Amino acid sequence: MTQTLFHHGELAAQERAGVASPAAAIRDWMPDQHRAFFGLLPFLPIATKEPGGAPVATILTGAPGFIASPDPNTLNVAALPDAEDPVAPYLVPGAPVGMLGIDLATRRRNRANGLLRSVGANGLTVSVRQSYGNCPRYINTRVWRHVPTAPGPVERLACLDPAARELVATADTFFVASSSGNRAGAMAGMDISHRGGAAGFAAVDGETLTIPDFNGNRYFNTLGNLLLDRRAALLFVDWTDGTLLHLRGTVDILWDQDGGVAGAERLWRVSVTGGWRRRGAIPLRWSLQKDASPARLTA
Repeated sequence: MTQTLFHHGELAAQERAGVASPAAAIRDWMPDQHRAFFGLLPFLPIATKEPGGAPVATILTGAPGFIASPDPNTLNVAALPDAEDPVAPYLVPGAPVGMLGIDLATRRRNRANGLLRSVGANGLTVSVRQSYGNCPRYINTRVWRHVPTAPGPVERLACLDPAARELVATADTFFVASSSGNRAGAMAGMDISHRGGAAGFAAVDGETLTIPDFNGNRYFNTLGNLLLDRRAALLFVDWTDGTLLHLRGTVDILWDQDGGVAGAERLWRVSVTGGWRRRGAIPLRWSLQKDASPARLTA
């Protein structure tokens, strides 16, 4: 059954933004195009939550084909986080998950959210409860190559250190994990989404990140979740060496400010409360394409 499904946080965000609730195709099954698309990908941003409800996120990797869909309600992921990954303890049967299928080379992306059905030695099986596509806007074009690597140790961060500030200040892309918490009833769940812009679009001031929110699909999945649970996890990737930076914090949405950023409709501000970094966590390297200009991001 195809439905337009928004929980009350998303509806409140749409109303606050002054937009009509869109007639969106948010399905409780995956169309064949989405199923095939996931099978083309070499990496998968995935989010879940800690027992206390705080979002956490990581990136799983494998050769294209490591994600497969045997039926429209199932995704099999033939990968697991290694034992040192701080997210590993929370990927357990019954856990809610949000997944983002994104191909930076073609600027395609699809979301798939659901519940972990099983976890075994060969990977994860997810029961998909939400599936929908997103537009290509704000995705910087990159191509990948595989580079064998040994992940470094997890570096715990109580605050933003100089290396973390540098990565955030130069980033043109990150991923944000959010949860509707327990306030969305039967529609409660996890989500992970892409945010992109010109390099440095996420401004750093002390322990605070200020992020412009550009015109999008008007679903307000992320901001709607944040109205119900202010906690978020942000993933930044160093595309040149595979370093993964995970930041956690609480979010305030500045609905009537745009920070003077061209194209921004509002801002959201993250007060960072901690995080972790792992150098060489991802055995992939990406090259930014010459046609990935800020002007192209709105195309």
